Amino acid sequence: MDEKILILSVSAASYGVLHTIIGPDHYLPFIVMSKARKWDYYKTAWITFLCGLGHVGSSVVIGMIGVIFGIAFKDLLKIEDVRGGLAAWLLIIFGFCYMVWGVFRSRKNQPHRHYHVHPGGVSHEHLHAHVQEHEHSHKSEKIVSLTPWVLFTIFALGPCEVLIPNLMYPAAENNYLGVVIVAFVFSVATIATMITLVLMLSFGIKKIKLGYLEKYMHVLAGAAVFLSGCAIVFLDW
Repeated sequence: MDEKILILSVSAASYGVLHTIIGPDHYLPFIVMSKARKWDYYKTAWITFLCGLGHVGSSVVIGMIGVIFGIAFKDLLKIEDVRGGLAAWLLIIFGFCYMVWGVFRSRKNQPHRHYHVHPGGVSHEHLHAHVQEHEHSHKSEKIVSLTPWVLFTIFALGPCEVLIPNLMYPAAENNYLGVVIVAFVFSVATIATMITLVLMLSFGIKKIKLGYLEKYMHVLAGAAVFLSGCAIVFLDW
């Protein structure tokens, strides 16, 4: 391998790991959704992998198009900026909607008393919770099935700004094999770091017993996603 490409590959791997670690939006949504939706580790890892693939894959495609058609570096970054803003706002919207849904779900799950009067004047009461009885309703199933797809869409829109500069250098020297190698190394490093962080932190969080707050887990999950989106938009994470 060319020495310059080797250096770029090491740089791409380092950027892939670092930009994932310092960007909680790369792993926080999966951790809180895994806890709230009670995904097992296999499903959590699989969804994280697919979203990570969409995340890096979209930037690789844009970078490759820029390389092939000679699109200026600054123009590619403008495209990535627009995508980044859109993805962040979608995180905010999704997190807020999920949080609101979680509030309604937790309120429905509040136990309430039912009184029954039988012939002969005998009466009794019992506690009743609607969500527990209808836990597998069609609406709940829709939420469960849509959540991974919404996350995938958001992450596919999310840019990897640090990838583009690494691709431009070998492209400038017409080393297209180098472009592919650098893109591959960056992608593997990013996705592997995402999965590692998600599984490690999920393992720890799933051990935590929230007690009374457990029924508000969907609210907390939505709030965490909402705040991570806000951090990107307003704090420039």
